[in-house]
Amino acid sequence: QVRLVESGGGLVQAGGALRLSCAVSGRGFSRYIMAWFRQAPGKEREFVAAITWIDSIIYPGDSAKGRFFIFRDSAANTMYLQMDSLKPEDTAVYYCAADPVAIPKSQSESYSHWGQGTQVTVSS
Repeated sequence: QVRLVESGGGLVQAGGALRLSCAVSGRGFSRYIMAWFRQAPGKEREFVAAITWIDSIIYPGDSAKGRFFIFRDSAANTMYLQMDSLKPEDTAVYYCAADPVAIPKSQSESYSHWGQGTQVTVSS
């Protein structure tokens, strides 16, 4: 079993920044693909970025390019999403996910483990 727990969401003004955390535990997760997704009310779940735990190879989605950065700290067993220059359109529940292979990486159906999500709200 792999357990994922998100934190770090909150309310921020447009142009501000947040860093989301995903604490991970369980056997075998060091060889997993991990990812961030987001879902706004009434919209489909959207891929943000993925990362391989063991060697930190990054697979960015369109929404992550230029403003968001995914990384992990193996010593802390934590994956992060650094979000800068936030816009109201970034408002959503952000989820971390994990899977042994995650093929294709950009699809939510590829991931077998999910956290509970953390709310990010960006005001105008």
